Amino acid sequence: MSRKRVMATFFGLGAMGWPMAQTLHRAHRLCGAWNRTPERTRAFAAKTGAQGFEALEEAQASAPVLILCVRQDEDLLELIDRMMPNLAPGQTVVDCSTVAPQTARDVHARLASRAVGFLDCPVSGGTEGAARGALTLFVGGDPELLNRIRPLLKALGPNVTHMGEVGQGQAAKAVNQLMLAGINQAVSEALAFAQAEALPLKELIEALSHGAAQSWFLTHRGPNLVATNYPLGFKMSLHAKDLGICQAMAASHGVQLPLAEMTLHHYRRLPERQDQDLSALFELKRALFRKD
Repeated sequence: MSRKRVMATFFGLGAMGWPMAQTLHRAHRLCGAWNRTPERTRAFAAKTGAQGFEALEEAQASAPVLILCVRQDEDLLELIDRMMPNLAPGQTVVDCSTVAPQTARDVHARLASRAVGFLDCPVSGGTEGAARGALTLFVGGDPELLNRIRPLLKALGPNVTHMGEVGQGQAAKAVNQLMLAGINQAVSEALAFAQAEALPLKELIEALSHGAAQSWFLTHRGPNLVATNYPLGFKMSLHAKDLGICQAMAASHGVQLPLAEMTLHHYRRLPERQDQDLSALFELKRALFRKD
C-alpha cells in the first residue's frame, strides 16, 4: 500500500455505520458507501453528497481499504461470502462490527487465501462518538498493516489501540460491553434510588460527576434518565447480542458471568424498548420504587 492518502469505501449504513461513513466523508477519506438495501445507499448519497454504490462489485473495486460495519456474525459472514470472488490481492478489509473473536479469525483465514489483509476493529462510543469522529477503536491483526492505515482509522476516533492478533480486538470489545453492562446497572439503579429519595437529580449528577462515581455514562446518559427520554446511542437489543458473545467466551473458560446474565434477564423484561438506547433500563429500576 502506498504512502499516499489512504481512502476507504464503507459497507453497512446502519445506526453506527451511517455516522461513521459520514465522518470519513467529512475527513475526505471516503470513496463511497454501500448498503445491503439500495434505498439506504441512495438516502446516504442524497444526504451527504458522497458516492453511493448500488452494485457490491463496483463498491469493492473503488478503494484499497474496505470498512465493514454490520449487525451480527451471520451478516458479516454473508457479506464476506458475497465479496470473496471480487476481492483483489493487496486490498485490506477492516471489520468494525462486533462479532465473536472466532468469527474474526475465520474471516481472516478466508481473506488470507486471497492475499487480502484483515483487521478486526470493533468500536466504542455510540452514535454520538461516530458522528463526532470520537470513537475508540480496538484493533486485532498485523501491526504493520495497522500502522499503514492508522491515519485513515484515526479519522473515526483518536484512540486506535492495537490489542494483539486477529480476534483480540473483538475480545477487547467484549470486555468493554461487559463493563458497560455493570455501569448501566449501577447508574440506572442509583439514580432511581436517588429519585425515590426526592433528591434534585440534575444537581446530583453534576456533583457526582466530580467525585469517585464519575463516569462517561453518568455524564452523557444521566440527563436523559432524568428526562425519562432515551435517544439512541446504542440499542438495547445490540447490547444483548454482545453480552451473548461475552457469555459464550466465558463458557470456553468454564465459567459464567453473573453480571451479563442479570442484565440480559432485565433486558428481556423490557421487550418494548429493545430498539431504544440501553439506558432505558432505567424504566425497570424506577419501577422498583413504585408503590402501586
